Amino acid sequence: MNRGFIYLISCLLLLMPAPAISKTSPELQKLIQESKARADIVAATQVAVVHIHVEKTIRSKAGGQLYNNPFDQFNNRFFDQLFPGLRNQRQYPGQPREFKQEGAGSGSIVDSEGHILTNNHVVGEADKIKVRLFDGREFDARIVGTDPLTDLAVIKIDADGITTLPMGDSDEIRIGETVIAIGNPFGLSHTVTMGIVSAKGRSNMDIADYEDFIQTDAAINPGNSGGPLVNLEGKIIGVNTAIFTRTGGYQGIGFSVPINMAKKVMDQLINKGKVSRGWLGILLQDMSSDLAQALNVDKNRGALVAEVSKDSPADRGGLRRGDVILKLNGKLIKNADHLKNEVGLTSPDTKIDLEVIRKGDKKVLSVKLGSRPAQGYAAAGRTDSGTALGLAVKNFTPELAKQFGYSQSVSGVLITNVFPNSAAARAGLRPGLLVLEINQESINDVNGFEAAVRKVDVRKGVLMLIGSQRGTQYIIIKDG
Repeated sequence: MNRGFIYLISCLLLLMPAPAISKTSPELQKLIQESKARADIVAATQVAVVHIHVEKTIRSKAGGQLYNNPFDQFNNRFFDQLFPGLRNQRQYPGQPREFKQEGAGSGSIVDSEGHILTNNHVVGEADKIKVRLFDGREFDARIVGTDPLTDLAVIKIDADGITTLPMGDSDEIRIGETVIAIGNPFGLSHTVTMGIVSAKGRSNMDIADYEDFIQTDAAINPGNSGGPLVNLEGKIIGVNTAIFTRTGGYQGIGFSVPINMAKKVMDQLINKGKVSRGWLGILLQDMSSDLAQALNVDKNRGALVAEVSKDSPADRGGLRRGDVILKLNGKLIKNADHLKNEVGLTSPDTKIDLEVIRKGDKKVLSVKLGSRPAQGYAAAGRTDSGTALGLAVKNFTPELAKQFGYSQSVSGVLITNVFPNSAAARAGLRPGLLVLEINQESINDVNGFEAAVRKVDVRKGVLMLIGSQRGTQYIIIKDG
């Protein structure tokens, strides 16, 4: 077949009329109806989504490293570049400096009084907060309350004629359901993206203390933080919080705080200005197949009690090390984080029933929850012994070394949380740093950290050797 013939055939094919698509085709009409229905959902929900602009004054020490930058997004890869205008500052020789940083996020109007649900990392450390509505009006906002442990916050504006976003039920959503994210990525106001629920119950992400994230592939980018994830009923089912990214932009994995968790936090922030959490006083770890077999548990589920604090609510209620907690008030417990979330979202002084397995026998224990210490921290592999310093740590593993860019030969404990207004926060510590020494005593693991902390007096000052990706530095932590 020669080239001329092939060319002739190609020309004839181009001249042939394309098959017509009938405008009355049932299939096309269905697509059009779906498209218009989706547009109706967006139109109804967009008006309840706001653009949040924040401003923070940063003061650096003369010639020193600026640690504990609240706009550093916890030095965590999930938050890196979440706000294009917020960057951790480096070295400043000479005189102290003062400068301003700006950032942007999103939020949802949740009631007619002007309360707006957003992320703590968007507004928690801001000096000034401006809110722009869908209709272009702008208002100064004030913080009603923040909860760093879930990375949620509530702010308020005084405005008339506002539209609110109805609440959905995040427990009822299913993997594969269509969801819509609305926010202000890169300052592009009220951008809409669509995807599905990719997974539920994501935890151990080191994004917040209490994690039960909805994972979605709806595009979420810097500036989407705090905005809503809505279902096809136009109801908010999640608060967009973080992305997994190696580039700073969308890579198909975003995380939202389930609205059922967010609502419990939000209601307390609005009514009391703070969140009170139930507390058991135990350290937990997840079950494994080997542990389940050794402890005579039928399935690889539940939460294993690794330690019970003396005179804690758990101790007084009869919990013992080695107990496997299977149910809380009849609700199956999936893992340690699930139990932690259930207890943390229950009010102090509440009596709960725990079904446990102890040496092969089932027991039901009635426990009256205490109040979670203001700077407490209790979860698998973590400790609340650092509360005097105002930080929480976990054992440093090769996986964490790779994640945070450290040499695997380094020994110490990883700082996972620094509590606001604590001695550690004032000294400039932040998550992602390593504690290598306390008062010139080497720290190799959590047990060593606990033992060293028990001997310190923060009022007199604690000498600590801190490691970062750039090297080591001695600091003094002192209370008062």
